[in-house]
Amino acid sequence: MSLTPAPSEFHIRALLPTDLDDVVSIDTAVEGRSRRAYIERRLQAAIADPASHAQFAAVRDSGELVGFMLARRVAGEFGRSTASVRIELLGQRVGQAHQGIGRSLFEAVAGWSRRHDAAELRTLSDWSRSGLLGWLAAMGFELAPELVLEGGVADSPLYQDRDGPLSIDTAEGPGGEVDFGRDEGNDQERHSRHGAQVQAMTAADLDAIVRIDRENTGRDRRDYLSARLAEAEQQRSIRASLVARCDGTVVGYLMARADLGDFGRAEPVAVIDTLGVDAGYAQRGVGHALMAQLFANLGALRVDRVETAVPLTNSRLLSFLVSCGLHRSRHLAFRRTL
Repeated sequence: MSLTPAPSEFHIRALLPTDLDDVVSIDTAVEGRSRRAYIERRLQAAIADPASHAQFAAVRDSGELVGFMLARRVAGEFGRSTASVRIELLGQRVGQAHQGIGRSLFEAVAGWSRRHDAAELRTLSDWSRSGLLGWLAAMGFELAPELVLEGGVADSPLYQDRDGPLSIDTAEGPGGEVDFGRDEGNDQERHSRHGAQVQAMTAADLDAIVRIDRENTGRDRRDYLSARLAEAEQQRSIRASLVARCDGTVVGYLMARADLGDFGRAEPVAVIDTLGVDAGYAQRGVGHALMAQLFANLGALRVDRVETAVPLTNSRLLSFLVSCGLHRSRHLAFRRTL
């Protein structure tokens, strides 16, 4: 009688660019489709900004890569005061279950998070993915006190009420290098909506954004906002950040990004990270102007859905987003305190 050899031991190490093919292979087997462009972009982002990205691989002593986990440090979305690490992608080679691979990867990310002053881990999951939900429970995650909202761009009343089609370059589709901030020199980005002039965010807008955010939150979050603005400048293909002007000054801002694969998504989605409006311009349609322009840009670029996670305590923001056409998502938000 022959016995199947026991699998060799594994160790955890940082994910390397040379691991791309193995990661794509595992992810394709799990998801049933290839997300190579998205995974390659995440690996490149980690190389460019290692302090904000935790990416680990589980490797057998034989050299076989059998699992991976990709996470990103975030801080400040919708006024949050503490930093967290968001698990965006994880996978394990088929047939390698119940060997401690997922737990070891989780512990590596948790240790990295503590070293980078993160108070908790966060992630999302579709409510129907029972296997992932069970793993999250085993790792000590609990439902987060926030609501995940989503909506179809074309379904929003703000998109349906737009003033005709916008002139935006659509040479590249979702998953390619579409430029959310293209400037052709003829004011294509400046569209007057709801009494506000909305355009792509630039570095010159930082001081005004910090001022508005400080007035709304009572804290100076220049570092967080500066980092998001720098990301918008460097990665226009996956950022969609806007400012609104009235009377010649910045009175509102919206920061969003296009996620083309994390949490098992099958289609591109724009994720709203944060938005703010000058208190002196409240109830003047500034927030709706920003959202209208975001929907218009995304519609032209064939990104069909918008998503965001909002603390349950922020009832005003929840009501505002519902008025823009968003509704409760199939995704649930989870957190694990460190």
